[in-house]
Amino acid sequence: MSTTPETVRSADGTTIAFDRRGEGAPVILIGGAFNDRTTVAGLASVLAPDFTTIAYDRRGRGDSGDAGKYAVEREIEDVAALIEHVGGHASLFGHSSGAILALEAAASGLAVDRVAAYEPPYVVSDREPSKEDLVDRVRGCVDAGDLDGAVTLFLTEGADTPAAVVEGMRTEPVWAWFTALAHTLPYDLALGGGLRPPVERLAKIPVPALLIDGGDSPAWFGAGAQAATDAVPGARRETLPGQDHGVLQFPEALRPLLTTFFSPAV
Repeated sequence: MSTTPETVRSADGTTIAFDRRGEGAPVILIGGAFNDRTTVAGLASVLAPDFTTIAYDRRGRGDSGDAGKYAVEREIEDVAALIEHVGGHASLFGHSSGAILALEAAASGLAVDRVAAYEPPYVVSDREPSKEDLVDRVRGCVDAGDLDGAVTLFLTEGADTPAAVVEGMRTEPVWAWFTALAHTLPYDLALGGGLRPPVERLAKIPVPALLIDGGDSPAWFGAGAQAATDAVPGARRETLPGQDHGVLQFPEALRPLLTTFFSPAV
């Protein structure tokens, strides 16, 4: 990592590392699969003139610690620890599986002011949901040391990436980044990525919610965003023209929408 992060201790004792930028109402940024705090740093920077941004390493990534046994509840406790550390309340932005985590955190009753979720990977369209044993098969690959196999399974079955595209990725420098984070892919899958949305839990979200998708993304992302919008009371959906699932590489595209949504005056 390029900077020395601040840290906070989660309920189970795990150390969570984060970078803080800016001043104003706090916004916690949650990355998805293959992400750590560096991949949300660009968004943190463009929001920092208006908010205190918290870009953190989810457990098992970057400078954060990990525990012996994973549970979604532990990741929600990580978010709770960050919220408490920055003043007792915060808004959340999540991308991909991080969007699911943001929605789950809001539904769990944490002191969340507002929640924005970019393309939570719920499946409601004609794409087949992932097999429920996918998390176990990916974990099996990780336990066997087959990190290439874990990434391939996740991308092809969990993210619906064509096999030919994945094969091409294997020759690119990004593949080493993917395999370095392969041990956390079961965490992303445990959140429910590639499965149908948990409508009853989403209905418990009591705060303003914004679901976002990219106009150039595969249609199933938009369908999932709409399903979540329909499930969360009072939620609204926005589609960003010209963007796809890689929107974090273009943080300026998100800035106007998120700045307006997270403004306390709105």
